[in-house]
Amino acid sequence: MTIESNDLQLHTRIAKSGILIKELIAFFRGKCSICGHQRIMHNEFGKCEGVMNKPCNSGCDNFNPE
Repeated sequence: MTIESNDLQLHTRIAKSGILIKELIAFFRGKCSICGHQRIMHNEFGKCEGVMNKPCNSGCDNFNPE
């Protein structure tokens, strides 16, 4: 599969879910009250992975919305 077909498949799945892209963007832009980083910087387990090759030094192991 090419990158374009992966993107198309994901876009199709999002469209079928009924979730708007702008809702996803707003969700992932939410900030963490523990470390201040956006949700997108946290991995699938909630641990903050930092920003721009700089690790998060707050010890944030779970995303907690502001």
